[in-house]
Amino acid sequence: MKKLLRSPMGLLFLAVAIIAAGIAAYWQLYMVAPEQQYRLQEVQKGAISQIVSANGTINPVTLVNVGTQVSGTVKKLYVDFNSKVEKGQVLLELDDALLSAQQKQSLANVQSANATLELTTANEARMRSLFAQEYVSRQELDTAVQARKAAEAQLQLAQATVEKDRANLAYSVIRSPVSGVVVDRSVDVGQTVAASLQTPTLFKIAQDLSRMQIDANFAEADIGSIRVGQTVRFTVDAFAGRNFQGIVKLIRLNPTTVQNVVTYDVVINVDNPEQILLPGMTAYVSIAVAERKDVLLVPNAALRFKPANAGKQKPAGNQPGAAGSGAAKRQYAFSARVYVLEQGELVPVSVSLGITDNRNTEIAAGELETGDQVVVGEAQAADKPASSGSRPPMRMF
Repeated sequence: MKKLLRSPMGLLFLAVAIIAAGIAAYWQLYMVAPEQQYRLQEVQKGAISQIVSANGTINPVTLVNVGTQVSGTVKKLYVDFNSKVEKGQVLLELDDALLSAQQKQSLANVQSANATLELTTANEARMRSLFAQEYVSRQELDTAVQARKAAEAQLQLAQATVEKDRANLAYSVIRSPVSGVVVDRSVDVGQTVAASLQTPTLFKIAQDLSRMQIDANFAEADIGSIRVGQTVRFTVDAFAGRNFQGIVKLIRLNPTTVQNVVTYDVVINVDNPEQILLPGMTAYVSIAVAERKDVLLVPNAALRFKPANAGKQKPAGNQPGAAGSGAAKRQYAFSARVYVLEQGELVPVSVSLGITDNRNTEIAAGELETGDQVVVGEAQAADKPASSGSRPPMRMF
């Protein structure tokens, strides 16, 4: 044996044996099993809801803008922000000096027109008497009749002017048209308001803060799933961690386009018995547009996983039992692949997809079953042995 080891052939045989043993030991120590190269997750059955979301603004159901029909200077102010008012209650008064003077002038015009009417009526009576005695002509009588009718019209015009001035004088006292709460006040004492082509807004009154509505803008891709009467859940920043509910009341047909993005206003009714939801709050709205129970679910990460090299494809089936009761009979427009490990090899499985909640997706058809392990990604570098990252240099001696 010693002679064999001392011979050149013996030394060569020993070197080859050492190299082979080193290579075998190296692969045994640093080769990673397929189960350790990928992160796996079990396919399970459960319930899933597909949700569409948007932001909106909380507003009163009825918000009345109180303005003025006459111009003037604010003389007295009776309410302020958050004041509760009743229908017909005085909100403010404008300086009515000019309006009062105009009404007095109109009243004087009525008296003048009334005196003119009395005179023309007397002249008509005299003309009729003289015409009966043939002392005046028919033309003179007709002229007297026309003067009396003109005086009557002038009196009616003066009376109408008095009514208009009386109404303008009444408009100098601004009253609340509804019962509610003052949410905005735009004037102060001494400020001049001018009513010209557009009525200035003095107050905004919310008729009932116990009933609010949300105006939420949903994308056109989501609007087809929203229906009147659907239950809505939303949150507000003022009450973190608290969920509120509402009902879809209306989908307005008037779209809004901003930078080629089309949205639709969805009006949501909200009960606010505690009156803690205030006008102008931002609401983060979610609507469950589809729900499924007892269906196969896979994580969305499994649908996104794409290996560099895939093995042979396993044909997709259409088994009703794999997709829940009656699910295989529905038509789905989307299909995808997930990967499973079989005998250490990645095998793709084609599946038909249902609804998603952005974390998990319903499997409508395919050969996946409950308990199958699907690949959701490659193992993290921290989870791999040192050999999978940077292998140390192999030293034979």
